[in-house]
Amino acid sequence: MIGVGWLVLMDDWLGRGGPFGAMIAFALGGFVLLPVGYVYGKWVERLPDASGEAAYTAQVFPPVVSYFTGWIMLLAYFIVCPWEAIAVGKLAAYLFPSIDSFELYRVAGQPVFLPRLLLGIALTVFLAILNYRGIRASATFQNWITSAVLVLFGVAAFFSASHGSAANLRPAFQHSPFVSILLTLQIVPYFMTGFESVPKVAEEAHPEFRSRGFSRAIVLALFVGAAFYVLSIGAVSLAAPWQSLRGKRFATAIAFEHAIGARWPVSLILVVGILGLCQCFNGNFVAASRLLFSFGRRGTISARFGSLHPAFQTPSVAILGVTAGTLLAVFLGDSLLVPVTEVGSMASAFGWLAASVSLALVERKVRIRGIALLGSAVSLLLFAMKVMPSFPGHFSKAEWVALAIWLALGMLLHWGANSARGEGAELTVRSKRAE
Repeated sequence: MIGVGWLVLMDDWLGRGGPFGAMIAFALGGFVLLPVGYVYGKWVERLPDASGEAAYTAQVFPPVVSYFTGWIMLLAYFIVCPWEAIAVGKLAAYLFPSIDSFELYRVAGQPVFLPRLLLGIALTVFLAILNYRGIRASATFQNWITSAVLVLFGVAAFFSASHGSAANLRPAFQHSPFVSILLTLQIVPYFMTGFESVPKVAEEAHPEFRSRGFSRAIVLALFVGAAFYVLSIGAVSLAAPWQSLRGKRFATAIAFEHAIGARWPVSLILVVGILGLCQCFNGNFVAASRLLFSFGRRGTISARFGSLHPAFQTPSVAILGVTAGTLLAVFLGDSLLVPVTEVGSMASAFGWLAASVSLALVERKVRIRGIALLGSAVSLLLFAMKVMPSFPGHFSKAEWVALAIWLALGMLLHWGANSARGEGAELTVRSKRAE
């Protein structure tokens, strides 16, 4: 959940809502997502399945609905991977400006530099190897990196905020309070995505790990994620006049440097950002590969994606699939960053809505059903804010095109799997007749 958005896109957040609008939006987002987190906790107790939303909706909806629900949720995880692979070059270039050299081509007016491209490819390959060899190594890496991010960021934020001024927080909102909160709230789902990935690895958990432990992990993830984003926005806004940061690359680092008057906070923040990038990249890589694996196991796409490595017992083909897709998208460069945020928010909200509605339909206890309905209402509102033209900040034409391409790819893979099954069944019938 804690990637590099707080470093790479802080100027965008402040431009949407101002300091108080952005902080309230992230705090509100973390709070209102608690019913959705509760829904996922109950689902993992009922059905610990790597396919997550696809498995949950399969309990009450036709198979095609189940498949495309999971496919859209896969987009929410997968789309983060190239985002982080591209962002690592952006961060490194701030520390080492010579990285912004050897321009290869441009996409939507944004240059793609060879060193940045190679760095993104190298990180992708490293995480692919880490996950290919087993979930234990990946989980250990995740724990260490997350702890380092929180500690180092806490140090930098404390020193910067202590040298800042409350006068820098004015004006509190970019627009009216309601519009400021709404514009920021629209992108909160993308940056809070991750808590619902916990059930995706439930099948690989230690046998002694109790199912209720997953619910605690989900709630803790929501609290920590929301608190981190609120504190980061507050620390940056205290450190420097926030309006002076609009349009600035790495506004967080610039604000901290302004407050302390030294270069070391910038270097520290960028190191924290790179570590955060790695843990977010790895977490979403795990979730995307497990979800793709579950599709192969269920036969909704080619069964090869559902195979396990004989020695490492990892979904090796699914891992290679996510790796290949990430590497292809990395070639689009910086032009991918902002549109990915918008599409990812919609995909996350849709998956949360499907999981909540499904639990409300299968659950008999009134209290649990009521919380599931509340989660459904929250998710529906977040989804509507991205797709309905009446809301400011709704999908643009480019984002609708990106979503259409993803759905078309899902249809092709699903159709290919059905055709293969049909041909296999026909061959079996013919062989039996021949006998």
